[in-house]
Amino acid sequence: MHRLDDEYEALRKTVEEFARDVVAPVIGDYYERCEFPYDIVAQMGRMGLFGLPIPEEYGGMGGDYFALCLALEELARVDSSVAITLEAAVSLGAMPLHRFGTPEQKAELLPRLTSGETLGAFGLTEPGGGTDVPGGMRTTAVLDGDEWVINGSKAFITNSGTDITGFVAVAAITGRREREDGTSAPEISTIIVPAGTPGFTVSKKYSKVGWSASDTRELSFSDCRVPAANLLGERGRGYAQFLQTLDEGRVAIAALSVGLAQGCVDESLRYAAERHAFGMPIGRYQAIQFKIADMEVRAHTARLAYHHAAEKMLAGEMFKKEAAIAKLVASDAAMDNARDATQIFGGYGFMNEFPVGRFYRDAKILEIGEGTSEVQRILIARQLGLPA
Repeated sequence: MHRLDDEYEALRKTVEEFARDVVAPVIGDYYERCEFPYDIVAQMGRMGLFGLPIPEEYGGMGGDYFALCLALEELARVDSSVAITLEAAVSLGAMPLHRFGTPEQKAELLPRLTSGETLGAFGLTEPGGGTDVPGGMRTTAVLDGDEWVINGSKAFITNSGTDITGFVAVAAITGRREREDGTSAPEISTIIVPAGTPGFTVSKKYSKVGWSASDTRELSFSDCRVPAANLLGERGRGYAQFLQTLDEGRVAIAALSVGLAQGCVDESLRYAAERHAFGMPIGRYQAIQFKIADMEVRAHTARLAYHHAAEKMLAGEMFKKEAAIAKLVASDAAMDNARDATQIFGGYGFMNEFPVGRFYRDAKILEIGEGTSEVQRILIARQLGLPA
């Protein structure tokens, strides 16, 4: 998989050209205004990017998850707000529905998701929970006749408040389960809540350090009622569904991180050739050459890591450890490359009008979202057999 076949390469090249010719010239203005790029998203929908790993019967492209990762990498070479909008829409919006939805749910919702006409979101993280999902979850859903009644709140939910958001799949406690040792654990299930449902309130957009052209909100639910048929997957299997979703999502975030890391190399190479200091281009100085060489090494190594994780995933093999390694290595590469690129650009690297300024702001969240770097290390240690 390290050498792309013709179909993958054609996709990669198409998205590369779209990112360079369509996204790059305008995204800085969206970023500055903290505005969601609806026209860019619509064009991505027409290209089929939102349906890359979804079967053709639902309007998808019939491709696979690696195809999505290639698209994310190329978009993130130019801008991460657009890339994370696609990543969340597919990994957290469409894929859980594709994996766990009923035939009726898929027939109704997936075609609109694959076209980019609507976006789906996944409501998992809570204001007081963060990484501690089972222990920190407070949102509840109680079955009242043929309706779920949901109460609680969610934080940091991507794509949850746009004009084209169709639903949020909400993880909630639907009961307790007795363990063999006499203790009990929360039973977590996932329920589809359509946008606009009474009792479902979407807050104003967060003021974020980065990803400024993407949509991220806090959500609240107050006696929010939806049909019992809106249960996504089996009751009580919500946490297991979430873990599978996250393993896949970590490969996607690794691909996005590699894109940002490579974008830093691209911009630094261009700048090193045109910026002069002390009578010659700064690319002639060994200090700059070594920095850029190290940046390329990080991007290259991280790409191999996510390709390997994707390869195991597509082969149906266990890939939890490889996904964690890819996410850890790639997010580190993104953060380190963004810092070095900013240094190479000097004062201009501190200006938002330059891509590396945005890259620097966007990189940090990659070490936090889809599981922090600390969580990745825990996962890797557990997969090696070290004690919990």
